[in-house]
Amino acid sequence: MSLTLELVIAFKLQNTVSCRKWAGYGLVRILSVLAFLLGGVEASGTVYQKPSEFIAANFGGKLPTTRALKLSGTHQAMMKRFLGHSYKPSTVRYWAQGGAFVVILEEVGKTQPITTGFVVKGGRIEQVKVLIYRESHGFEVSRSSFTKQFRKAGLKPDGKLDRRVDGIAGATLSVRALSGLARVALYLDRVAPK
Repeated sequence: MSLTLELVIAFKLQNTVSCRKWAGYGLVRILSVLAFLLGGVEASGTVYQKPSEFIAANFGGKLPTTRALKLSGTHQAMMKRFLGHSYKPSTVRYWAQGGAFVVILEEVGKTQPITTGFVVKGGRIEQVKVLIYRESHGFEVSRSSFTKQFRKAGLKPDGKLDRRVDGIAGATLSVRALSGLARVALYLDRVAPK
């Protein structure tokens, strides 16, 4: 057993009562930070593909010019509708060329951000790929068997996806995060100058 794991277990067992007062701060977060500081846990999560590689792969191996959309109050209101909360960045970077719109977005699953790449063409999702997954469970959303459900999805007038996306037991919050981001990506494709 690693020294880090032993320290975390000892900390948890010896400080059960005092840790309860920290529950509001999230015992899991506290232990994760402790383990990270001691060198036992990688904070970056699982990197399936670097964002720059995802972008280049969708433009023939070259990175097109990065564009930015400053999110207005109207944009923020729509994104809040899709995600259930305000989207923190005030600007979204994207890449557009030859009818393809590529955007990299992040949304928290349970406690950690999930970095996801979207390719939209003709108002329909062409590709969804989880690029970096940081959660301790629910990684199944990164599998192509899940992400292919978004292929050819569009945005209905009511702001919902026009196709059903099946959930995954044990990954409800990650599924919800990716579904919300898919709606955001489709919306951004509509409003971003090409």
